[in-house]
Amino acid sequence: MHDYILSCCSTCDLSAQHLKELNIEYVPFHFMLDGQEYDDDLGQTIPYEEFYHRMEEGADTRTSQVNVSEYVAFFTPFLEAGKDILHISVSSGLSGSSQSAMNAARILKERYPDRKLTVVDSLAAASGYGLLMDKAAQLRDEGMPLDELANWIEENKLKLHHWFFSTDLKYYVKGGRISKASGLVGTVLGICPLLNVDKDGRLMPREKVRTKKKVIRQIVRMMEQHAQNGADYSGKVYLCQSACMEDAQAVAQLVEEKFPHMDGKPLINHIGATIGSHTGPGTVALFFWGDLRNN
Repeated sequence: MHDYILSCCSTCDLSAQHLKELNIEYVPFHFMLDGQEYDDDLGQTIPYEEFYHRMEEGADTRTSQVNVSEYVAFFTPFLEAGKDILHISVSSGLSGSSQSAMNAARILKERYPDRKLTVVDSLAAASGYGLLMDKAAQLRDEGMPLDELANWIEENKLKLHHWFFSTDLKYYVKGGRISKASGLVGTVLGICPLLNVDKDGRLMPREKVRTKKKVIRQIVRMMEQHAQNGADYSGKVYLCQSACMEDAQAVAQLVEEKFPHMDGKPLINHIGATIGSHTGPGTVALFFWGDLRNN
């Protein structure tokens, strides 16, 4: 194993225990719940069940990214200890946090010219970002040096697919992503939007699917179309969900039926408070390695 720090931010939507087992450090985003600010510490301070229950009860939520000074404070102890750092940031298409990390790196390279601090934009989010971190930890543990790992991520990150669907449109209305009229019509018709993350790391709407049952089948069809080696896919599969575990389990079961050679069972994570503040309850996401994201 190479002796460098591998780090990310809390929007990777893995558990704190999972990151600890992978020997990955993380820096928290922040969220506000009815005016009270918290660190997004992966459900440790406020359990996910409580967070989403309060959203359903009408709690106001807001989020804030990691700023430059926070990144400086996060990186500095490792550099002081003589460690090099590879930080993989959440997608720049969704947050300015990646730019903040790069700005912090420029500041710290002047203070610690003998140390290496590399920031890579993952163009990923949620447990897709987590799946990328899992692979990065594996390659580090197999002996890949920092620079080679950074290059590997740059060359392969667009092979990581993110597909999402939501069953409750009121949070899209609340966040201004769709109009009240469209939200009302969509709710009456049982519309479940299907979205993915594009080549620029942005969350893009792709289809309007009527009924939850159909969108569960459709999200797995997207994996059938794009997964590496098709039905012989042998990589890992991650999912995440916001207060709708049964829906995520339905997707996982279908994935198991369609892809019998994958690496273990699909791992179902929680959508954390940062991303969940925008999606609300009722969102399921599916992540896998596939063909190159080119749109």
